[in-house]
Amino acid sequence: MSAKDYQFASRAVFYEPEEHSQSISYPIYMSANFQYAGDIYDQIVAGARKEVNIYSRCGNPTEYKLEEHIAQLTGGTACLATASGMAAISHALFGIMKAGDHIVADLTTYSSTHEFFDHRAQDFGLKVSLVDCTDVRAVENAFTDETKVLYVEAIANPTMKVPPLKELVEIAHARGIVVICDNTFASPAVCRPHEFGVDVVVESATKFIGGHNDAVGGVITLKSDILPADWLEDVRWNTLNKLGAPLSPFNAWLLLRGAQTLSLRLEKQCANALALAKHLEAHPRVKRVFYPGLPSHPNYASASEQLQGGGAMLSFQVADEASGARLLKRLKLCSFAASLGGLRTTTQVPATMAFLDIPSQEREAMGVVDGLVRFSVGIEHIDDIIADVDQAIEQMHIDL
Repeated sequence: MSAKDYQFASRAVFYEPEEHSQSISYPIYMSANFQYAGDIYDQIVAGARKEVNIYSRCGNPTEYKLEEHIAQLTGGTACLATASGMAAISHALFGIMKAGDHIVADLTTYSSTHEFFDHRAQDFGLKVSLVDCTDVRAVENAFTDETKVLYVEAIANPTMKVPPLKELVEIAHARGIVVICDNTFASPAVCRPHEFGVDVVVESATKFIGGHNDAVGGVITLKSDILPADWLEDVRWNTLNKLGAPLSPFNAWLLLRGAQTLSLRLEKQCANALALAKHLEAHPRVKRVFYPGLPSHPNYASASEQLQGGGAMLSFQVADEASGARLLKRLKLCSFAASLGGLRTTTQVPATMAFLDIPSQEREAMGVVDGLVRFSVGIEHIDDIIADVDQAIEQMHIDL
């Protein structure tokens, strides 16, 4: 039996030991530079790149091991690691698009992604249409002859909407359009978009892949009949190497270590998130809960097909933004923080945190309304999470 035949939990844990030492914990090659001994120089001149070590901005053995591991976890044919999730997004786009090209993207994406699409992309001559990608006809109507990319999130940040990936891939591929999916909110343990025909998957590995809130990084994976098999190597040498966003060896090692417990962590986190979502849905002071694992979710059918478990992310709406902020300030066990995907439950109010720089009318159109509270559910005991949330909700009307 080869590694590709193992169940996901086994594939997450297993990788071949380091060749020379047989270490089952892959070494950190903490070097920026490598000596061109023997015939290495001649190999480089002849065109060798990954086969030899040149310079860590071009690639590093620890980074290569992470890429190999993530590729097999996601079902991709190749992977490229980057310095952050946003670097993964920008490098994937710049590896495909040029001035004058058009992209159709979901209106609701991570705030920095949205801001990139909403105005920064135009600085590079790219044309962008933002639509609701749960509406397949709206997406199809937005396509033009210049459209090169359709961009979606497997679970949208922070509204938790779930687009129908198979249908979107079908209409995009019929026109030769590359589909890119940000899988950060799900992780490979919950969703593997390549299985639904997605060409390129990007993730902030900082989140669930690393899982410990101690390393920043991103990954791009490929499985496509549209893009060349060596597309990611072209991105490595002609985009990442030129723009300069390599992943550090130490962070590569931390993310590789974190990925080994991905299945175990997400099993617990998804179970906790479902239990918390059900509890909040019945709470009299919660207006609405957004969780893909609940039958009340508007995209429950797509979520049931595409997600293994409802994920570890949820959001819910309370009376107003001030109430949401007071709620989070009163949490004791759960952490009021900016990021997500770690072992601890972390929370934020998106409208006045991640999406603060986006105009209020635009936020509301995206579904990022005042009073929306986002939870990244951790591995704590669910009774303690619920008790902490309950006591905070009961006090959210009281000023500190």
